[in-house]
Order: sequence, then structure tokens, then C-alpha cells
Amino acid sequence: MVLAAGLGERMRPLTLEKPKPLLEVGGKTLIDWTLDRFAAAGVTDIVVNSHYKAEMLEQHLQHRTDLEIRISREAERLETGGGVARALPHFGGEPFYVANSDSVWLDGPTPTLDRLASRWDPGQMDALLLLMSAPRSELYEGPGDFMMDAEGRLKFRPERRIAPYVYAGLHITASHLFEGAPQGSFRLTELWRRAESEGRLFGLVHDGAWFHVGTPDALHAVDSQLDARNARWLER
Repeated sequence: MVLAAGLGERMRPLTLEKPKPLLEVGGKTLIDWTLDRFAAAGVTDIVVNSHYKAEMLEQHLQHRTDLEIRISREAERLETGGGVARALPHFGGEPFYVANSDSVWLDGPTPTLDRLASRWDPGQMDALLLLMSAPRSELYEGPGDFMMDAEGRLKFRPERRIAPYVYAGLHITASHLFEGAPQGSFRLTELWRRAESEGRLFGLVHDGAWFHVGTPDALHAVDSQLDARNARWLER
């Protein structure tokens, strides 16, 4: 699933005319960077949620003949958790990938989606999050998101602490994680905290490049560093 229903408020004024996933960086739209990674890995059954300027986004997605894209349009904002919960019937009770449409990741030596799938262990995990080392995160200036132990189990960053890892906008989730989830709008972090408390929230550190494209300044900075033709990070 690709999350693409947000209002893109931090990206204004660029999102006054188009939804954030259709902003271009490195020669193509943000959402196509994500969809291209799935297509390259052979993951061709995709659900995309839409809300803000939904018609424009859905029209753009029609050109992706290499993917089977199903739209989950939201009449009202459901946030990340509510959006995924609404789309659950598409996944048949199986685990599935969830990706943000405002993160651009480039593979390391092994394709990132393959690394996540190889690490996934349904006996231990309810969610497996792709993480980025905070010091290696381009354009990221926050205090970090997670602590991680030697086995890969995650703990949310304690208050007034610095955490070494940042969520990189991609994870695998078990469908049963959503059992008993709130109705309507809620954030995925609510379910992750429950998984954390049960020792079933895990992470995998990304070994390639990652860019969080959250503001116009970040968009312009990343635009100068990406080569869409080769899906690589330009040397500076």
C-alpha cells in the first residue's frame, strides 16, 4: 500500500495546485519513485489511498500499465492508520508492505524490499520498519524515532532523549495488527506502540540512500541529488 491521501500542508504553496505525491523530484513524481521501486521488485499489486485532489492523483496513476493499482478513496481524512485499516480487505489477511509517498529510497547492494521480506518473521513480528541511521539521513534534523536492541526489537524514543534511528517511510505489517484498531481516523504509531509493548515491533537498518521530502526546501535540495534515469544518488 502507498499512502498518498495527505494534505501536504508543510509543502505549501507547492501543494495548493496539486497533491504532494505529484510533486517532482529528480525528474519524476514522488509517487512514481515509490511505485518504480515496487515494480522493479516484482510487487505489482498496489493499493493507493487518495483524498486531497484525488481526481488529479488518480488520473496520473492511470498511466502505470506495469502495475495493477486499486484506489482506496477517502471521503474524509483517515490519517495513516485509518487509511490502511480501510484498505485491509484488499490484502486478504496476509502481511503487506506500506510505503509513504513522500520518502525516496535508493537500494543498497540488495533491493530494499527483498531485504525486508527476507527479514520478516511472522512468528516474532507484527511490524518490521525500515530505519535510517539518523546521522546518515539527508535533510533530517530531528531527535530520531527509535532505539533498537541487538535482535532488532524497537523502542520509541524516550522523552528528552536522542534516538539513533529514523523511520524511513517503508514497512511490512501483519494484517492482524489492525484487530481492535480504532474506528475512523488514527495514526499507525498507535498500533506500533501496542506492538512495542508486546515485543513485536522490529526494525531493519537501510543500507542505501534515503530522502524525506517534507518541505519545499527539502524538495529543491533532493532534486539536485537524484538521477531519475539511473535511480541513483548523484555524487557531489
